[in-house]
Amino acid sequence: MRNRSGIQGVASSPVIVGAVTVLVVIVAVFLAYNANNGLPFVSTYNLTARVPNANALVKGNEVRIGGARVGVVKKVVPVQTGDGGVAAELSLSLEKSVQPLPANSTMIIRPKSPLGLKYLQIVPGDSGDGLAAGETIPLSAARPEPVDIDQFFDMFDEKTRASIQRGLAGFGNAFAGRGPQLNAFFAVLREAVESGQPALANLVAPSTNFGGFWRALENLSATVAPVAAEQASMFVALDRTFAAFARVARPYIQETISKGPETLDVATETLPALRPFLRDSERFFAALKPGAAALAETSPTIAAALRAGIPALNESPKLNAQLPPTADALLAFQESPGVFNGLDLLIDTNDLLGPAIRFIGPAQTTCNYLTIAFRNLASASSEGNSLGGWINAIAFQAPSGPNSEGGAASAPANSPEPEDERFLVTSGGKANHLHSNPYPNTASPGQPKECEAGNELYEVGKTRIGSTPRNDGFKTTGQSKKQLGEG
Repeated sequence: MRNRSGIQGVASSPVIVGAVTVLVVIVAVFLAYNANNGLPFVSTYNLTARVPNANALVKGNEVRIGGARVGVVKKVVPVQTGDGGVAAELSLSLEKSVQPLPANSTMIIRPKSPLGLKYLQIVPGDSGDGLAAGETIPLSAARPEPVDIDQFFDMFDEKTRASIQRGLAGFGNAFAGRGPQLNAFFAVLREAVESGQPALANLVAPSTNFGGFWRALENLSATVAPVAAEQASMFVALDRTFAAFARVARPYIQETISKGPETLDVATETLPALRPFLRDSERFFAALKPGAAALAETSPTIAAALRAGIPALNESPKLNAQLPPTADALLAFQESPGVFNGLDLLIDTNDLLGPAIRFIGPAQTTCNYLTIAFRNLASASSEGNSLGGWINAIAFQAPSGPNSEGGAASAPANSPEPEDERFLVTSGGKANHLHSNPYPNTASPGQPKECEAGNELYEVGKTRIGSTPRNDGFKTTGQSKKQLGEG
Protein backbone atom coordinates (compact mmCIF):
# COMPACT_ATOMS: atom_id res chain seq x y z
CA MET A 1 0.00 0.00 0.00
CA ARG A 2 2.92 2.27 0.73
CA ASN A 3 4.44 1.87 -2.71
CA ARG A 4 1.26 2.38 -4.52
CA SER A 5 0.58 5.45 -2.58
CA GLY A 6 4.12 6.68 -3.39
CA ILE A 7 3.57 6.23 -7.10
CA GLN A 8 0.25 7.90 -6.92
CA GLY A 9 1.96 10.75 -5.16
CA VAL A 10 4.51 11.22 -7.94
CA ALA A 11 1.89 11.00 -10.66
CA SER A 12 -0.32 13.39 -8.83
CA SER A 13 2.43 15.99 -8.68
CA PRO A 14 2.00 18.39 -11.64
CA VAL A 15 5.58 19.62 -11.39
CA ILE A 16 7.10 16.18 -11.76
CA VAL A 17 4.79 15.23 -14.61
CA GLY A 18 5.54 18.48 -16.45
CA ALA A 19 9.27 18.05 -15.99
CA VAL A 20 9.18 14.50 -17.34
CA THR A 21 7.10 15.58 -20.30
CA VAL A 22 9.46 18.41 -21.16
CA LEU A 23 12.45 16.03 -20.87
CA VAL A 24 10.81 13.53 -23.24
CA VAL A 25 10.00 16.29 -25.75
CA ILE A 26 13.56 17.62 -25.60
CA VAL A 27 14.98 14.13 -26.20
CA ALA A 28 12.55 13.57 -29.09
CA VAL A 29 13.42 16.92 -30.69
CA PHE A 30 17.13 16.23 -30.25
CA LEU A 31 16.81 12.82 -31.86
CA ALA A 32 14.68 14.23 -34.69
CA TYR A 33 17.17 17.06 -35.33
CA ASN A 34 20.08 14.68 -35.46
CA ALA A 35 18.27 11.93 -37.36
CA ASN A 36 20.03 12.85 -40.59
CA ASN A 37 23.39 12.83 -38.84
CA GLY A 38 22.93 9.38 -37.36
CA LEU A 39 21.92 8.20 -33.99
CA PRO A 40 24.03 9.45 -31.07
CA PHE A 41 26.31 7.15 -29.22
CA VAL A 42 26.50 4.83 -32.29
CA SER A 43 29.98 3.91 -33.63
CA THR A 44 30.55 5.08 -37.30
CA TYR A 45 33.06 4.53 -40.11
CA ASN A 46 34.34 8.00 -41.10
CA LEU A 47 35.98 8.77 -44.45
CA THR A 48 36.87 11.84 -46.50
CA ALA A 49 36.11 12.07 -50.24
CA ARG A 50 37.03 14.62 -52.88
CA VAL A 51 34.86 15.43 -55.90
CA PRO A 52 35.40 18.03 -58.66
CA ASN A 53 32.08 19.71 -57.86
CA ALA A 54 29.72 19.16 -54.92
CA ASN A 55 26.86 20.00 -57.30
CA ALA A 56 24.41 21.25 -54.63
CA LEU A 57 25.33 18.45 -52.21
CA VAL A 58 24.90 19.77 -48.64
CA LYS A 59 25.38 18.61 -45.10
CA GLY A 60 22.98 15.88 -44.09
CA ASN A 61 22.51 14.39 -47.58
CA GLU A 62 22.49 10.62 -47.75
CA VAL A 63 25.27 8.28 -48.79
CA ARG A 64 23.99 5.20 -50.58
CA ILE A 65 25.42 1.94 -51.82
CA GLY A 66 23.24 -0.02 -54.20
CA GLY A 67 20.29 2.24 -53.35
CA ALA A 68 20.48 1.55 -49.59
CA ARG A 69 21.31 4.30 -47.14
CA VAL A 70 24.68 3.60 -45.45
CA GLY A 71 25.58 7.02 -44.05
CA VAL A 72 25.35 10.77 -44.32
CA VAL A 73 27.46 13.71 -45.45
CA LYS A 74 28.72 15.45 -42.34
CA LYS A 75 30.41 18.44 -43.97
CA VAL A 76 31.17 19.96 -47.41
CA VAL A 77 34.12 22.35 -47.74
CA PRO A 78 36.04 23.72 -50.76
CA VAL A 79 39.72 22.79 -51.07
CA GLN A 80 42.52 23.64 -53.49
CA THR A 81 44.26 20.81 -55.33
CA GLY A 82 47.97 20.54 -55.93
CA ASP A 83 47.71 21.72 -59.58
CA GLY A 84 45.99 24.96 -58.58
CA GLY A 85 42.45 23.71 -59.24
CA VAL A 86 39.51 23.74 -56.84
CA ALA A 87 37.56 20.70 -55.58
CA ALA A 88 35.01 19.89 -52.88
CA GLU A 89 35.94 17.78 -49.86
CA LEU A 90 33.19 15.69 -48.28
CA SER A 91 33.27 14.34 -44.70
CA LEU A 92 31.35 11.04 -44.71
CA SER A 93 29.90 9.22 -41.73
CA LEU A 94 29.21 5.61 -42.75
CA GLU A 95 27.89 2.58 -40.97
CA LYS A 96 30.40 0.12 -39.53
CA SER A 97 28.99 -2.59 -41.80
CA VAL A 98 30.56 -0.84 -44.79
CA GLN A 99 34.07 -1.02 -43.33
CA PRO A 100 36.45 -1.57 -45.01
CA LEU A 101 35.46 0.12 -48.29
CA PRO A 102 37.55 -1.23 -51.25
CA ALA A 103 40.31 1.20 -52.28
CA ASN A 104 39.20 1.29 -55.94
CA SER A 105 35.61 2.25 -55.20
CA THR A 106 34.05 5.03 -57.23
CA MET A 107 31.43 7.66 -56.40
CA ILE A 108 29.00 9.90 -58.21
CA ILE A 109 26.56 12.61 -57.11
CA ARG A 110 23.02 11.80 -58.27
CA PRO A 111 19.64 13.55 -57.94
CA LYS A 112 17.23 12.15 -55.36
CA SER A 113 14.18 14.00 -56.68
CA PRO A 114 13.28 16.52 -59.40
CA LEU A 115 13.25 19.22 -56.74
CA GLY A 116 17.05 19.26 -56.55
CA LEU A 117 17.75 17.00 -53.57
CA LYS A 118 21.01 15.08 -54.08
CA TYR A 119 22.78 12.08 -52.57
CA LEU A 120 26.24 10.52 -52.90
CA GLN A 121 26.30 7.10 -54.54
CA ILE A 122 29.28 4.86 -53.83
CA VAL A 123 30.05 1.91 -56.10
CA PRO A 124 32.35 -0.51 -54.21
CA GLY A 125 35.30 -1.81 -56.17
CA ASP A 126 36.82 -5.27 -56.27
CA SER A 127 40.18 -4.43 -54.70
CA GLY A 128 41.43 -6.52 -51.79
CA ASP A 129 42.82 -3.39 -50.13
CA GLY A 130 40.38 -1.40 -48.03
CA LEU A 131 40.30 2.20 -46.87
CA ALA A 132 41.03 2.68 -43.18
CA ALA A 133 38.94 5.07 -41.12
CA GLY A 134 39.97 8.65 -41.73
CA GLU A 135 41.47 8.00 -45.19
CA THR A 136 40.51 10.04 -48.23
CA ILE A 137 38.84 8.72 -51.36
CA PRO A 138 40.93 10.37 -54.12
CA LEU A 139 39.61 12.81 -56.69
CA SER A 140 40.26 10.26 -59.45
CA ALA A 141 37.49 8.05 -58.02
CA ALA A 142 34.86 10.69 -58.86
CA ARG A 143 32.99 9.93 -62.05
CA PRO A 144 31.61 12.55 -64.50
CA GLU A 145 28.56 14.27 -63.15
CA PRO A 146 25.23 13.17 -64.60
CA VAL A 147 23.07 15.74 -66.33
CA ASP A 148 20.28 16.64 -63.92
CA ILE A 149 16.80 17.48 -65.02
CA ASP A 150 17.22 21.10 -63.93
CA GLN A 151 20.42 21.40 -65.95
CA PHE A 152 18.61 19.91 -68.93
CA PHE A 153 15.87 22.51 -68.74
CA ASP A 154 18.38 25.32 -68.15
CA MET A 155 19.66 24.98 -71.70
CA PHE A 156 16.28 26.08 -73.05
CA ASP A 157 16.93 29.79 -72.54
CA GLU A 158 15.00 32.52 -74.32
CA LYS A 159 17.23 32.51 -77.42
CA THR A 160 17.09 28.72 -77.70
CA ARG A 161 13.32 28.71 -77.32
CA ALA A 162 12.98 31.31 -80.05
CA SER A 163 15.24 29.26 -82.33
CA ILE A 164 13.21 26.11 -81.61
CA GLN A 165 10.03 28.00 -82.50
CA ARG A 166 11.53 29.10 -85.80
CA GLY A 167 12.70 25.55 -86.44
CA LEU A 168 9.28 24.10 -85.73
CA ALA A 169 7.69 26.71 -87.99
CA GLY A 170 10.16 25.78 -90.73
CA PHE A 171 9.49 22.06 -90.33
CA GLY A 172 5.77 22.78 -90.34
CA ASN A 173 6.09 24.66 -93.61
CA ALA A 174 8.23 21.85 -94.98
CA PHE A 175 5.60 19.20 -94.16
CA ALA A 176 2.67 21.34 -95.27
CA GLY A 177 1.01 20.00 -98.39
CA ARG A 178 3.07 16.80 -98.34
CA GLY A 179 0.47 14.46 -96.88
CA PRO A 180 0.59 11.92 -99.73
CA GLN A 181 4.37 11.74 -99.52
CA LEU A 182 4.22 11.25 -95.73
CA ASN A 183 1.62 8.50 -96.14
CA ALA A 184 3.84 6.77 -98.67
CA PHE A 185 6.75 7.13 -96.24
CA PHE A 186 4.83 5.50 -93.38
CA ALA A 187 3.75 2.74 -95.76
CA VAL A 188 7.34 1.77 -96.51
CA LEU A 189 8.55 2.45 -92.96
CA ARG A 190 7.36 -0.97 -91.73
CA GLU A 191 9.22 -2.72 -94.53
CA ALA A 192 12.32 -0.69 -93.70
CA VAL A 193 12.06 -1.65 -90.01
CA GLU A 194 11.60 -5.32 -90.83
CA SER A 195 14.56 -5.19 -93.19
CA GLY A 196 16.64 -3.38 -90.59
CA GLN A 197 16.09 -5.93 -87.82
CA PRO A 198 19.05 -8.15 -88.87
CA ALA A 199 21.29 -5.10 -88.98
CA LEU A 200 20.09 -3.97 -85.53
CA ALA A 201 20.57 -7.49 -84.15
CA ASN A 202 24.12 -7.45 -85.43
CA LEU A 203 24.57 -3.97 -83.97
CA VAL A 204 23.57 -4.96 -80.44
CA ALA A 205 25.50 -8.24 -80.51
CA PRO A 206 28.30 -8.46 -77.92
CA SER A 207 30.88 -8.85 -80.67
CA THR A 208 30.17 -5.32 -81.96
CA ASN A 209 30.89 -3.75 -78.53
CA PHE A 210 28.08 -1.22 -79.01
CA GLY A 211 28.32 -0.31 -75.34
CA GLY A 212 31.98 0.53 -75.82
CA PHE A 213 30.93 2.95 -78.56
CA TRP A 214 28.75 4.87 -76.12
CA ARG A 215 31.43 4.82 -73.47
CA ALA A 216 33.89 6.22 -75.99
CA LEU A 217 31.28 8.82 -76.93
CA GLU A 218 30.98 9.71 -73.25
CA ASN A 219 34.74 10.12 -73.00
CA LEU A 220 34.65 12.26 -76.13
CA SER A 221 31.99 14.48 -74.60
CA ALA A 222 34.08 14.83 -71.45
CA THR A 223 37.08 15.74 -73.62
CA VAL A 224 35.29 18.47 -75.58
CA ALA A 225 33.57 19.90 -72.48
CA PRO A 226 36.46 22.34 -71.76
CA VAL A 227 36.05 23.85 -75.23
CA ALA A 228 32.31 24.39 -74.91
CA ALA A 229 32.75 28.14 -75.35
CA GLU A 230 34.62 27.65 -78.62
CA GLN A 231 31.92 25.25 -79.80
CA ALA A 232 29.27 27.81 -78.91
CA SER A 233 31.09 30.43 -81.00
CA MET A 234 31.28 27.90 -83.83
CA PHE A 235 27.50 27.43 -83.71
CA VAL A 236 27.07 31.20 -83.70
CA ALA A 237 29.22 31.39 -86.83
CA LEU A 238 27.19 28.55 -88.37
CA ASP A 239 24.04 30.48 -87.61
CA ARG A 240 25.41 33.48 -89.51
CA THR A 241 26.46 31.22 -92.37
CA PHE A 242 23.07 29.54 -92.69
CA ALA A 243 21.38 32.93 -92.37
CA ALA A 244 23.43 34.05 -95.38
CA PHE A 245 22.36 30.88 -97.22
CA ALA A 246 18.75 31.57 -96.31
CA ARG A 247 18.84 34.86 -98.20
CA VAL A 248 19.76 33.05 -101.43
CA ALA A 249 17.89 29.84 -100.75
CA ARG A 250 15.16 30.78 -103.18
CA PRO A 251 15.46 30.63 -106.07
CA TYR A 252 19.24 30.11 -106.38
CA ILE A 253 20.01 27.21 -104.04
CA GLN A 254 16.61 25.67 -104.76
CA GLU A 255 17.26 25.68 -108.49
CA THR A 256 20.77 24.32 -107.93
CA ILE A 257 19.38 21.39 -105.94
CA SER A 258 16.56 20.75 -108.40
CA LYS A 259 18.96 20.72 -111.34
CA GLY A 260 21.53 18.62 -109.50
CA PRO A 261 20.24 15.18 -110.68
CA GLU A 262 20.21 16.28 -114.33
CA THR A 263 23.72 17.67 -113.93
CA LEU A 264 24.93 14.41 -112.39
CA ASP A 265 23.38 12.43 -115.26
CA VAL A 266 25.12 14.63 -117.82
CA ALA A 267 28.40 14.36 -115.91
CA THR A 268 28.07 10.57 -115.74
CA GLU A 269 27.65 10.42 -119.51
CA THR A 270 30.27 13.06 -120.32
CA LEU A 271 33.16 12.24 -117.98
CA PRO A 272 34.07 8.91 -119.70
CA ALA A 273 34.22 10.78 -123.02
CA LEU A 274 36.38 13.47 -121.44
CA ARG A 275 38.88 10.97 -120.07
CA PRO A 276 40.93 10.71 -123.35
CA PHE A 277 40.95 14.51 -123.55
CA LEU A 278 42.26 14.72 -119.99
CA ARG A 279 44.98 12.16 -120.75
CA ASP A 280 45.99 14.10 -123.86
CA SER A 281 45.94 17.31 -121.86
CA GLU A 282 48.25 15.73 -119.32
CA ARG A 283 50.72 14.76 -122.03
CA PHE A 284 50.35 18.17 -123.65
CA PHE A 285 51.16 20.04 -120.46
CA ALA A 286 54.06 17.67 -119.76
CA ALA A 287 55.46 18.49 -123.21
CA LEU A 288 54.70 22.18 -122.68
CA LYS A 289 56.65 22.30 -119.42
CA PRO A 290 60.13 22.83 -121.06
CA GLY A 291 58.65 25.55 -123.27
CA ALA A 292 57.12 27.25 -120.25
CA ALA A 293 60.51 27.10 -118.52
CA ALA A 294 62.15 28.66 -121.59
CA LEU A 295 59.42 31.28 -121.78
CA ALA A 296 61.10 33.21 -118.98
CA GLU A 297 64.09 33.86 -121.24
CA THR A 298 62.07 34.63 -124.37
CA SER A 299 59.39 36.72 -122.66
CA PRO A 300 61.20 40.05 -123.41
CA THR A 301 61.28 39.16 -127.11
CA ILE A 302 57.62 38.11 -127.01
CA ALA A 303 56.75 41.35 -125.24
CA ALA A 304 58.58 43.36 -127.90
CA ALA A 305 56.77 41.38 -130.60
CA LEU A 306 53.44 42.09 -128.95
CA ARG A 307 54.23 45.79 -128.74
CA ALA A 308 55.18 45.77 -132.41
CA GLY A 309 52.12 43.72 -133.30
CA ILE A 310 49.59 46.11 -131.78
CA PRO A 311 50.02 48.76 -134.51
CA ALA A 312 49.89 46.01 -137.12
CA LEU A 313 46.64 44.72 -135.67
CA ASN A 314 45.26 48.26 -135.60
CA GLU A 315 46.01 48.55 -139.30
CA SER A 316 44.69 45.06 -140.09
CA PRO A 317 41.09 46.28 -140.71
CA LYS A 318 42.37 48.22 -143.71
CA LEU A 319 44.08 45.07 -144.99
CA ASN A 320 40.97 43.02 -144.33
CA ALA A 321 38.93 45.56 -146.29
CA GLN A 322 41.28 45.10 -149.25
CA LEU A 323 41.24 41.31 -149.12
CA PRO A 324 37.72 40.76 -150.62
CA PRO A 325 38.36 42.83 -153.78
CA THR A 326 41.79 41.24 -154.07
CA ALA A 327 40.24 37.79 -153.78
CA ASP A 328 37.62 38.74 -156.39
CA ALA A 329 40.40 39.96 -158.70
CA LEU A 330 42.27 36.69 -158.19
CA LEU A 331 39.15 34.70 -158.99
CA ALA A 332 38.59 36.78 -162.12
CA PHE A 333 42.24 36.33 -163.06
CA GLN A 334 41.91 32.58 -162.51
CA GLU A 335 38.93 32.41 -164.83
CA SER A 336 40.78 34.29 -167.58
CA PRO A 337 41.88 32.13 -170.55
CA GLY A 338 45.54 31.17 -170.66
CA VAL A 339 46.11 31.64 -166.92
CA PHE A 340 46.55 27.96 -166.17
CA ASN A 341 48.89 27.58 -169.15
CA GLY A 342 50.97 30.47 -167.80
CA LEU A 343 50.96 28.91 -164.31
CA ASP A 344 52.11 25.59 -165.75
CA LEU A 345 54.95 27.37 -167.59
CA LEU A 346 55.80 29.23 -164.37
CA ILE A 347 55.91 25.94 -162.48
CA ASP A 348 58.22 24.47 -165.13
CA THR A 349 60.40 27.59 -164.90
CA ASN A 350 60.59 27.23 -161.11
CA ASP A 351 61.54 23.57 -161.50
CA LEU A 352 64.35 24.57 -163.87
CA LEU A 353 65.55 27.43 -161.67
CA GLY A 354 65.20 25.46 -158.46
CA PRO A 355 68.68 23.81 -158.47
CA ALA A 356 70.38 27.07 -159.39
CA ILE A 357 68.43 29.01 -156.75
CA ARG A 358 69.33 26.43 -154.11
CA PHE A 359 73.02 27.18 -154.81
CA ILE A 360 72.74 30.91 -155.53
CA GLY A 361 70.25 31.66 -152.71
CA PRO A 362 72.63 30.93 -149.80
CA ALA A 363 75.36 33.02 -151.48
CA GLN A 364 73.00 35.98 -151.22
CA THR A 365 70.98 35.24 -148.03
CA THR A 366 74.03 34.08 -146.02
CA CYS A 367 77.01 35.83 -147.65
CA ASN A 368 75.30 38.83 -149.35
CA TYR A 369 77.63 38.43 -152.35
CA LEU A 370 75.26 39.78 -155.03
CA THR A 371 74.40 42.92 -153.07
CA ILE A 372 78.07 43.64 -152.45
CA ALA A 373 78.92 43.01 -156.14
CA PHE A 374 76.19 45.32 -157.47
CA ARG A 375 76.98 47.97 -154.87
CA ASN A 376 80.67 47.93 -155.81
CA LEU A 377 79.78 47.93 -159.50
CA ALA A 378 77.50 50.94 -159.08
CA SER A 379 80.13 52.70 -157.03
CA ALA A 380 82.87 51.95 -159.60
CA SER A 381 80.77 53.23 -162.50
CA SER A 382 79.85 56.43 -160.72
CA GLU A 383 83.31 57.38 -159.57
CA GLY A 384 85.93 59.01 -161.79
CA ASN A 385 87.28 62.39 -162.97
CA SER A 386 87.11 64.60 -166.05
CA LEU A 387 89.03 62.03 -168.09
CA GLY A 388 86.55 59.21 -167.43
CA GLY A 389 85.38 56.67 -164.91
CA TRP A 390 87.81 54.71 -162.83
CA ILE A 391 86.44 51.45 -164.17
CA ASN A 392 87.90 52.30 -167.59
CA ALA A 393 91.45 52.57 -166.22
CA ILE A 394 93.72 49.99 -164.65
CA ALA A 395 96.34 51.19 -162.23
CA PHE A 396 99.73 49.49 -162.42
CA GLN A 397 102.01 49.49 -159.45
CA ALA A 398 105.36 47.86 -159.28
CA PRO A 399 105.70 45.06 -156.75
CA SER A 400 107.08 46.15 -153.45
CA GLY A 401 109.04 42.98 -153.04
CA PRO A 402 109.92 39.67 -154.67
CA ASN A 403 106.93 37.32 -155.28
CA SER A 404 104.55 40.03 -154.10
CA GLU A 405 100.84 39.47 -154.62
CA GLY A 406 100.65 42.90 -156.23
CA GLY A 407 102.01 41.66 -159.55
CA ALA A 408 103.19 38.70 -161.56
CA ALA A 409 105.24 35.99 -159.88
CA SER A 410 108.99 36.26 -160.37
CA ALA A 411 109.50 32.50 -160.10
CA PRO A 412 107.59 29.28 -160.73
CA ALA A 413 105.19 28.08 -158.11
CA ASN A 414 106.51 25.96 -155.28
CA SER A 415 110.09 25.62 -154.24
CA PRO A 416 112.66 25.69 -157.11
CA GLU A 417 114.99 22.84 -157.79
CA PRO A 418 118.17 23.04 -155.71
CA GLU A 419 120.50 23.04 -158.75
CA ASP A 420 118.56 25.82 -160.47
CA GLU A 421 120.25 28.71 -158.73
CA ARG A 422 119.05 31.39 -161.15
CA PHE A 423 115.52 31.06 -159.76
CA LEU A 424 116.88 31.51 -156.27
CA VAL A 425 118.57 34.71 -157.40
CA THR A 426 115.42 35.96 -159.17
CA SER A 427 113.11 35.21 -156.30
CA GLY A 428 115.45 36.64 -153.72
CA GLY A 429 115.88 33.25 -152.06
CA LYS A 430 112.14 32.90 -151.21
CA ALA A 431 110.01 29.97 -152.16
CA ASN A 432 106.98 30.83 -154.34
CA HIS A 433 103.76 28.87 -153.54
CA LEU A 434 100.48 28.83 -155.46
CA HIS A 435 97.23 29.67 -153.60
CA SER A 436 94.07 29.32 -155.69
CA ASN A 437 90.42 28.65 -154.76
CA PRO A 438 88.39 28.39 -157.97
CA TYR A 439 85.19 27.10 -156.21
CA PRO A 440 84.94 28.65 -152.73
CA ASN A 441 82.31 27.72 -150.16
CA THR A 442 79.24 29.97 -150.26
CA ALA A 443 76.96 28.10 -147.78
CA SER A 444 75.29 26.27 -150.70
CA PRO A 445 73.73 22.81 -150.14
CA GLY A 446 76.42 20.32 -149.18
CA GLN A 447 78.91 23.07 -148.23
CA PRO A 448 79.83 24.37 -144.78
CA LYS A 449 77.86 27.42 -143.69
CA GLU A 450 80.63 29.92 -144.36
CA CYS A 451 81.39 32.70 -146.80
CA GLU A 452 84.84 31.67 -148.01
CA ALA A 453 85.25 33.70 -151.21
CA GLY A 454 87.41 36.73 -150.47
CA ASN A 455 88.06 35.55 -146.95
CA GLU A 456 90.57 32.74 -147.71
CA LEU A 457 93.57 32.64 -145.42
CA TYR A 458 96.93 31.71 -146.89
CA GLU A 459 99.38 29.59 -145.05
CA VAL A 460 102.89 30.86 -145.60
CA GLY A 461 105.27 28.30 -147.02
CA LYS A 462 102.53 25.92 -148.29
CA THR A 463 100.80 25.45 -151.57
CA ARG A 464 97.00 25.53 -151.20
CA ILE A 465 94.67 24.85 -154.13
CA GLY A 466 90.95 24.71 -153.37
CA SER A 467 89.09 25.44 -150.15
CA THR A 468 91.15 25.99 -147.05
CA PRO A 469 90.40 23.95 -143.95
CA ARG A 470 87.37 25.44 -142.18
CA ASN A 471 88.22 27.56 -139.22
CA ASP A 472 85.20 29.27 -137.49
CA GLY A 473 85.78 32.96 -137.37
CA PHE A 474 88.53 32.54 -140.00
CA LYS A 475 91.14 32.74 -137.28
CA THR A 476 94.45 31.26 -138.38
CA THR A 477 98.15 31.90 -138.24
CA GLY A 478 98.23 32.36 -142.01
CA GLN A 479 97.82 35.59 -143.97
CA SER A 480 95.01 36.78 -146.18
CA LYS A 481 95.43 38.02 -149.75
CA LYS A 482 95.25 41.58 -148.56
CA GLN A 483 97.97 40.98 -145.98
CA LEU A 484 100.20 39.26 -148.53
CA GLY A 485 99.65 42.08 -151.01
CA GLU A 486 100.55 44.65 -148.40
CA GLY A 487 103.62 42.67 -147.42
